[in-house]
Amino acid sequence: MNKLLSIDDLADYLGIPKNTLYQWRTKGYGPQGRRIGKHVRYRMEDVDTWIEQQGAV
Repeated sequence: MNKLLSIDDLADYLGIPKNTLYQWRTKGYGPQGRRIGKHVRYRMEDVDTWIEQQGAV
């Protein structure tokens, strides 16, 4: 089973402030997040795909 990342988890993983993720989300930038109830979660596969698309890897 793949763990879904929270905003905190993703900020730690990417090494960026949590507020940056909030700003990206409002601008439609960054890895695709999924709303689960009142929370936004990220699949690791989506995060890795997004990173590769940025040319960072």
